[in-house]
Amino acid sequence: MRSLYSEHPTWLHRVPAGAKLLVLALLGTGLFLVQHLGVLAVVASVCVLGFASLGRATAGVRKLVLSIVLGSALVALFHAALGQALWGLTSALRLSSVALLGTALTLTTTPSDLLTVLERLLSPLARLGVRVDLLALQLALMLRFTEHFFVLWKRLDEAHRLRTGRAGGLRLLAPLIIQTLMAARRVADTLQVRLGR
Repeated sequence: MRSLYSEHPTWLHRVPAGAKLLVLALLGTGLFLVQHLGVLAVVASVCVLGFASLGRATAGVRKLVLSIVLGSALVALFHAALGQALWGLTSALRLSSVALLGTALTLTTTPSDLLTVLERLLSPLARLGVRVDLLALQLALMLRFTEHFFVLWKRLDEAHRLRTGRAGGLRLLAPLIIQTLMAARRVADTLQVRLGR
């Protein structure tokens, strides 16, 4: 599977994976506890500036970021239509902030580093008889398939634009699901062979 990880070195590449995951977890949790619109706007601005500071590393995910912005705007508009404009704006700020943080983490952290951190975090569960290595692998695969979904979507959209000159839109949904399921089957078969299950 292709990865969103960028080989262009940035300041965030030098930050350990564990520290990045910790910041993401704390900020993600904090954003959902904070209700003040001004604080959320400041945090969202910092997230945007931090993401922009990654420079060329973000080139491959610009369409993904655009979809985050559009999704956040739709959330805000939906709540506004229900007469909850303030709630919609706070939800949109939370969503865009967390999504940008997660994208920055994916761009600057190798899958192997993420797997190592997950195994370390889950290691206390080994005392309860949990196979920590398999649980960490499942979480890492979930993260990889989420990112693979967006990479595949981008590739299909680019191919559709080359053929037709227009964005693929909902027409891409069926081939996207089929190719994602095929990739999942290939990975499952490979794991079955390697793990001897």
